[in-house]
Amino acid sequence: MESMRIRPSQFFDSQQPPANLQDIKTRINSFVEKHAKVPGRRIVLVTSGGTTVPLEAQTVRFIDNFSAGTRGSISTEYFLEHGYAVIFLHRQYSLLPYSRHYSHSKNCFLDFMKPDGNGGITVAPQYTPAMLQVLEKYNSVKQQGLLELVSFVDVNEYLFLLREISCSLAKIQERAMFYLAAAVSDFYIPMGKMVQHKIQSGEGALHLELDQVPKILSPLVKEWAPRAFVVSFKLETDPSILISKAKTALARYSHQAVIGNILSTRKHHVILITNQEEKDIRLTKEEQDLGVEIEGSFIHELIERQDRWVAAAAAVEK
Repeated sequence: MESMRIRPSQFFDSQQPPANLQDIKTRINSFVEKHAKVPGRRIVLVTSGGTTVPLEAQTVRFIDNFSAGTRGSISTEYFLEHGYAVIFLHRQYSLLPYSRHYSHSKNCFLDFMKPDGNGGITVAPQYTPAMLQVLEKYNSVKQQGLLELVSFVDVNEYLFLLREISCSLAKIQERAMFYLAAAVSDFYIPMGKMVQHKIQSGEGALHLELDQVPKILSPLVKEWAPRAFVVSFKLETDPSILISKAKTALARYSHQAVIGNILSTRKHHVILITNQEEKDIRLTKEEQDLGVEIEGSFIHELIERQDRWVAAAAAVEK
């Protein structure tokens, strides 16, 4: 039987915050304050990768979520190219911006290098131009301090970190964007119901009762960062329910946009859904063959809509 969904406040009151939460809070506040001083600078929180659900307090087994962090890591690079500062809240060891081009390659990373004959190494000539381009972009971002990395493993860590970062970003109001691409678990085992030690095998079938994870979009939009531009994602396998599910989310949570995608076509087709429109965004077959990334197209659309969001707020204040 499906359990009742608890309120976000109940979740935070009953769960243990990450041990490093205060350190991350200090780091994020410093990052936000730095970029808030730059005229016109916007900051986007990109969430990426899947959350785990531990089955034991001293975790040996856990339930995982489908996501390698591909969309989030790709998207971060495009936001940086558009001049945004980015807080990248990602699953530990999932894909990272820039290093993603090589860290999860089907070819061993060592195949890109060779000994130089003088006791050092060099990049093989056929890979040098592409690698140099990625390296130059990465170094530029690093030198400007535009990218802040924060990692999580389980759904508990993710939610505590999301709340902390949201409250920090609230300071810059409409200049903040939330790009919530992480695959967040729908169920979890509360600390009070979790066994302390490793679940033993050989004792028959394993029966688990999981509670529903609270819906966090509501407090994020209404309480934590009420003036930010918020984008959520809706992944489905049934195309017939995608639009209706996205519109239901918009009506329920009052955020600005949903990126709808179908599992089998998500790399070349998405639908940008707002209260005013449904915009179909597709890559042509030629673009797919050339390795074009669809994130570049719909992030451009999102930035245009945040432009209007910022302008509308400025007009009200005049």
